Amino acid sequence: MNKYIVTGAAGFIASVVSTKLLESGYEVVGIDNLNDAYDITIKNWRLEKLQDYANFSFIQNDISTSSRSWTDSFKNADSILHLAGRAGVRQSVETPHVYIESNVLGTLNVLEAVKDHNIQNIVIASTSSVYGSSLIQPYDEYSESSKVLSPYAASKKSAETLAHAYHHLHGINTQILRFFTVYGPAGRPDMSIFRFIKGISDGSEILLYGDGGERDFTYVDDIAEGVCQARDLEGYNIINLGGDNPVRIKKIIELIEKYTSKSASIKVVPRDPADVPSTWANINTAKDVLSWEPNVSIEVGISRTVDWYKHNYDWAKKIDIY
Repeated sequence: MNKYIVTGAAGFIASVVSTKLLESGYEVVGIDNLNDAYDITIKNWRLEKLQDYANFSFIQNDISTSSRSWTDSFKNADSILHLAGRAGVRQSVETPHVYIESNVLGTLNVLEAVKDHNIQNIVIASTSSVYGSSLIQPYDEYSESSKVLSPYAASKKSAETLAHAYHHLHGINTQILRFFTVYGPAGRPDMSIFRFIKGISDGSEILLYGDGGERDFTYVDDIAEGVCQARDLEGYNIINLGGDNPVRIKKIIELIEKYTSKSASIKVVPRDPADVPSTWANINTAKDVLSWEPNVSIEVGISRTVDWYKHNYDWAKKIDIY
């Protein structure tokens, strides 16, 4: 049985990746520190779903700490899916040190463990935020990525360069996947779609930053499929995983109004300078290297996400989104 290590296993994307691997019959070892970056309730919900599988085991530990007892689990692993890390642009402005510790030092510790256990393959989650506010869109993997706008983006770019050094020095097959605005059921409550669904469903006010701009939204199942397809790829590759279809934030609000059958109460506030106004992925590399492209439309994805919230409303309505 193939064995995969998934860091950040109780996280949004990592929990879906873990489920896909488990349902394929693979052994999955999940590592997560279950931090309070956002409401722990939803992390526990995801983790409970994973623990229903006999081929899943869990280690609660922090990959950014000096204690590396968690690295024992790397023995005989076929691939490492390094999806752990602090996410969020605005939060990183408030607590930059946390982002450097988690995303840079944490990645360094994982790379050291990969080297020490002679593991040949690693997939690392990165972000479209590394492209900053480049005016040339859609972004391809060669687009400018040195002029980032937030500590979050800087930490992820730093992790990418560290990974390249380990690929160069130790021959580790390394796949850097730059995710574009991932959404879906049981998503992060600090992100706009969860906040909009909760706010509109509850009749409370939602915040719109400036005109909202537009994002290249990508459904979580599509992202998870891309991660799984990258796990045995050779060499060093940077690959965009995005929807290739930017959607205005105002359109997202309209769709949520449609599927909740409720109207939004919107408060417009100034756009955060750490935020980019728009994103758009060129996914030609993903098509060529992974034979990957997104399958779930924004209409279907939002509908599924609203349905999940309705089905889990009794506890999901209590989730803290701030």
